[in-house]
Amino acid sequence: MEKSTVNRQTYSAPELATVLGISRSGAYNLMQAKGFPTLRIGGRVLVPIAALNRWLEAQTGTEVAN
Repeated sequence: MEKSTVNRQTYSAPELATVLGISRSGAYNLMQAKGFPTLRIGGRVLVPIAALNRWLEAQTGTEVAN
């Protein structure tokens, strides 16, 4: 079976932890923080990548490379 070349638009908590270099529990805590961009689909909580980049830029005052 060939892998799809779908361009992902969201991160799960474990993926967010890897991307930010934090623990999984840290990612879950961050995803519950007020003002942090999340998207709920059914029982899943996901982080839109574009919104995460805007949030990081707002936190640091610098542009985030994709």
